[in-house]
Amino acid sequence: MLEEARRVGRLALICLGGALGTGIRYVTALLAAEWLGTAFPYGTLLVNLVGSFIIGFVQQVGTETLILSDDVRLFLTTGMMGGLTTYSAFSYETVRLMEFGSWPLAWLNIVITTALCLGVCFLGIEAAKLMLRG
Repeated sequence: MLEEARRVGRLALICLGGALGTGIRYVTALLAAEWLGTAFPYGTLLVNLVGSFIIGFVQQVGTETLILSDDVRLFLTTGMMGGLTTYSAFSYETVRLMEFGSWPLAWLNIVITTALCLGVCFLGIEAAKLMLRG
């Protein structure tokens, strides 16, 4: 019974984190479109970059120390970063760029998103390692 209550509590934390991340993604997409235009999916790129860094950082801290409880780590990674980042929007926006004949922008989106997200995830991990070393 206690284990089931713990699972339900974790699920609630993950859902709350997901709701927060989704709200942040929505606002970021609106502001990016307003400030930078809609010719390129800047908002999606931005949330994926931020999310990649944060998930690398949090997972490194969470697996190397006891600073973050499993509940906090799951809230931040599975929940909040899961709601913030979006592979499906990246895929859809890239296909739409292709459909409208914007092949250079589509390929740019693929290369930039993939390379930079992997790069900032690595930087997040390294930043956490550096912080933990003191």
